[in-house]
Amino acid sequence: MLAAEARLLECFEQLRLQLNREAFLGLFDLELHYAAYPVGTGYARHLDQPRGNGRRKVSMVLYLNREWTPAMGGELRLFGEAEPPTDVQPLAGRLVCFWTEGREHCVLPARKERLSISGWFGTRD
Repeated sequence: MLAAEARLLECFEQLRLQLNREAFLGLFDLELHYAAYPVGTGYARHLDQPRGNGRRKVSMVLYLNREWTPAMGGELRLFGEAEPPTDVQPLAGRLVCFWTEGREHCVLPARKERLSISGWFGTRD
């Protein structure tokens, strides 16, 4: 494991502990994966909870691209029940966290390769 990855895992652990302390979420597990979206691709509207599995509680995206501009696209679009969608620019170092349950979202097409780390904090069965 690279030193930067080890430091990132420690930061996620500190975030998990803070969420448990302040919001009493009972988070134990962390799933992460690197995501690369080639030019012209996105990710269709979806939920992060596989059917029958409610263990994922908090979804996260950490953006890795430097010098990203709005013209490059690739925004995370979060859908709400009553309010209009919210678009989040994929700026380097930005961490977006949101409740997993019921939160539909998508990734709008990128006009430059878009890199991120996506993940979930979850509970145990």
